[in-house]
Amino acid sequence: MSDPIAVTQEVFARFGAGDVPGIVEMLDPEILIEFYGPPVIPYAGTYHGPDDARSFFETVLTSVDIHQFEPQQFFGDGSMVAVTGELHLTARSTGKDIQSSFAHIITVRDDKWLRFRDFMNTAVAVDAFT
Repeated sequence: MSDPIAVTQEVFARFGAGDVPGIVEMLDPEILIEFYGPPVIPYAGTYHGPDDARSFFETVLTSVDIHQFEPQQFFGDGSMVAVTGELHLTARSTGKDIQSSFAHIITVRDDKWLRFRDFMNTAVAVDAFT
C-alpha cells in the first residue's frame, strides 16, 4: 500500500465491517491506542500492543450500535494522517445517543498503524453511558 491515507481508509473499512481480526492485521506490533475520556466510557483509555488493541476494538463494537461513522476528510503529512468526520452511535447499556464530530490522528509505519488517537465530544459519550 505504502500510502498512509490508503492504509487508514482500509482500517476504517474493516472497522465498518466489524472485522476486528482484519483490523489487528493492520496494526504494528508496537501499536498505541489512546481514546481520551473518563472510565464511564467503556473503551476509554490507553492500549498497548495488538492484544490490547483487539480488546479496544471489540469493546467499541460491543458497547455501541453504529448508525453513522462517516470519515469526511483525510489529511496526510508523511507518516501522519488526520481524519475528521461525524458519528452517531447508541450506547447499548443505556439506549442513549452519542452524536459528535471526531478527529483521529494516526501514525503509520510500514503500512500498519503505529499510533491511533481519538478525539470527540466525550461529554456526549459520558452522558450516553451514564
